[in-house]
Amino acid sequence: MKIAIINGPNLNLLGKREPEIYGKLSFGEYFETLKAQFPQVELSYFQSNVEGEIVNQLQAIGFEYDGIILNGAAYTHYSYAIRDAIAAIKTPVVEVHISNIYAREEFRHKSVTGGQAVGVITGLGMKGYELALRFLLER
Repeated sequence: MKIAIINGPNLNLLGKREPEIYGKLSFGEYFETLKAQFPQVELSYFQSNVEGEIVNQLQAIGFEYDGIILNGAAYTHYSYAIRDAIAAIKTPVVEVHISNIYAREEFRHKSVTGGQAVGVITGLGMKGYELALRFLLER
């Protein structure tokens, strides 16, 4: 089974950026933990601060992979381009947010991409990625 994790802007700074919200672990460190925990899964990881690169990645793998876990970060709240890319592909997408977007600023309460996902996990920290992975494996 092939599952991709795609992270959006500023998530390359996990472990450094606002550790009181996002924790002290880098995503690279966490990704190694996921790979060890799920050796039966071919996991890939992509991160970009550029909206078009995320769209390109969704299109590139969206007909080949068994699942995509997407944390669009700030793009979640306004990227119709990413929303349309999710709608255009066949691979199921689970949207994940490390922080609880509903407990933050009001502009973060809306997800334009979540309506195209098969599910949304928010506010459970990095554990959200593991839960999304488990969901995709059981689907």
